[in-house]
Amino acid sequence: MAKPFHLGWFLQGSSVQAWGEPWTGAIGRDWMRPDLFCDMARHLEAACFDYILIEDSSYVGESYGGSTEVYLKHGLAVPRQDPAIIATLMAAATKRIGIVPTFATFTHPPYLLARMVASLDQVSAGRIGWNMVTGSSDVAARNYGLPALPEHDLRYDMADEYMQVVNGLWDSWEPGAILADAESGVLVDPTRVHAVDFEGRWYRTHGPLNSGPCPQGRPVIAQAGGSPRGRHFAARHADTIVASLKGTTAMKSYRDDVRARAAAAGRDPDHVKVLYLVNPCLGETMEEARARLAARQARAEAAVPQLLAFFGKITNIDFSRFDLDAPVDSLELRTNGHQQSLDDFKRVAGKRSLREAMLSYRGSSGSVELVGTPDAVAGQMAEAMQEVGGDGFLISMGDVSRRTVAEVADGLVPALQRRGLARRAYGHAQFRDNLLEY
Repeated sequence: MAKPFHLGWFLQGSSVQAWGEPWTGAIGRDWMRPDLFCDMARHLEAACFDYILIEDSSYVGESYGGSTEVYLKHGLAVPRQDPAIIATLMAAATKRIGIVPTFATFTHPPYLLARMVASLDQVSAGRIGWNMVTGSSDVAARNYGLPALPEHDLRYDMADEYMQVVNGLWDSWEPGAILADAESGVLVDPTRVHAVDFEGRWYRTHGPLNSGPCPQGRPVIAQAGGSPRGRHFAARHADTIVASLKGTTAMKSYRDDVRARAAAAGRDPDHVKVLYLVNPCLGETMEEARARLAARQARAEAAVPQLLAFFGKITNIDFSRFDLDAPVDSLELRTNGHQQSLDDFKRVAGKRSLREAMLSYRGSSGSVELVGTPDAVAGQMAEAMQEVGGDGFLISMGDVSRRTVAEVADGLVPALQRRGLARRAYGHAQFRDNLLEY
């Protein structure tokens, strides 16, 4: 029997999706309404996905040409609604699937974050995760009254301490602390609720958390550490990791490295699930799938400035300064933002021009190319997982619509299920248990 792998959906923001793409209907006009996201959550739950991760950033990009124009004009990661609101609505619309909003450490004091996430875990009956990010943009930092973000590795040092605080708050309620004993009149056993009294270099809190315990004990932690320092952090703290690397060799190397770091930190490597970003291109026939891929690539070729602007937003690089036909290896590219993304881009680029490299990096199918009928793509995913060793995939589409969600949930997933590669039913009520099921 083939070993099943995990499936998640990487939802790029929680407002405008696929603006200008085919089959997106009224999304651009009705972006304020949550209907698409709630319908999507129900549909992916029916397909037994492990989770939906709601990616986020809390600023309007301005790295491309020093202006917000290209971002606003083309709807590049704007408008965006607060992921806590969307996560609440998605959780209310479902019963089993995990919901993972993104929150940055510099936007939320630890007590606020711990209380908010614990509350979400409670109202969802134990199905909440937190995509933990340290931030990547000085523009976002200024929105919160900070002059700039700290240096990359220092942000992770601060995040280690942040995790100590929030874990202490989540642990401030022992299991069984809530007695609800009508006979004695005692709701909470005070001997099982403890102050935290944490005072570190960057954070301090008193505690205990007044919202009560998380049903899962602690929420599931998602993280996307790609740099050496980020990998070290993810191996220590993450339950599931978002990975974006090109090719099975790089995918395997990354997973092996993270698992070794987890073991060195005293953790069971099997408890750290690495999911790789992919963008499958499906069709009823191989010819149709290839035609759709060609159309996708043609749209990307016509939008190279937008691709560069979006990549510049997460790396804080103004790509408008460079000649599109200049070889990437001749450019001075440095970042205090997403280092792993930039490193992987330069690795993929080689000596290609900026235009060619960006089309290859942002205009392709993600970590591995997945093109064909649902059964063919299921086979391609199985082959990739066999080479890499695990643990699953995060679907990440730029053209999110009810059609593309249905193609995955009603087409690709059944093909995976027939091969024994995806679950047919949830084995557990809570998110963490389903993530650890295999």
